[in-house]
Amino acid sequence: MVTKNQIKRIKSLHQKKYRKEHQLFIAEGIKVIQELLQSSFVLDHLYVTNEMDFGVPTHQVTRVSADDLKKMSALTTTPNCLAVFHCLESKTIDFSDWVVALDDIRDPGNLGTIIRLCDWFGISHIVCSSETVDCYNPKVIQATMGSVSRVNIVYTDLAELLQTAEVPLYGTFLGGENIYEMKEVKPGVILMGNEANGISAEIEALISRKITIPRFGNLQQTESLNVAMATSIVLSEFRRSVFNVQ
Repeated sequence: MVTKNQIKRIKSLHQKKYRKEHQLFIAEGIKVIQELLQSSFVLDHLYVTNEMDFGVPTHQVTRVSADDLKKMSALTTTPNCLAVFHCLESKTIDFSDWVVALDDIRDPGNLGTIIRLCDWFGISHIVCSSETVDCYNPKVIQATMGSVSRVNIVYTDLAELLQTAEVPLYGTFLGGENIYEMKEVKPGVILMGNEANGISAEIEALISRKITIPRFGNLQQTESLNVAMATSIVLSEFRRSVFNVQ
């Protein structure tokens, strides 16, 4: 059985202030939970609607009704399992390889997809501005499909950190260098900006090279790309370019 207080506590983790206070977050669905169980994240408790073998000690598993799980869930379609995990402490950013920096990304789906992209392209570190959506937001966790366990994510004063980073700083703009024609691309920080406003003026002043993904076709009327989509193109091209240079 699950108590009303337990349900209330889990529902509170939908909000950033309570995740921060308790240093806990929720993950939903078999795939995501399995990925996190195999990582350095520490399980607090697991709630399931039917018998499921996650290899978890029985004292950490509670059988609940579908209605109770729905009350705890942050998703529109409730899965049959929900887990509470302890948050991890962030590690120091390593600038020896590519780092992705996010300036005020607000959409949880975008952040989750970017984390998954970084995992795919072997980017181990993401640094976020303080205004960027919380990486432990339930919708972010869902969108990462477990990749959050393999990417170090740091929240900090982005401008202050970048001022001390002794590596190239690449920023995405509509009027930058054509990404497909760039020469001497060396690993550094790739800056992606806010969905509506792009990279802030304060961060723009620090950028070494402005880059752009060119539009093709006759009309060229599309104003911009989704930030996660743009990140996938930049990471793919930069990984290819550096590989070819080497």
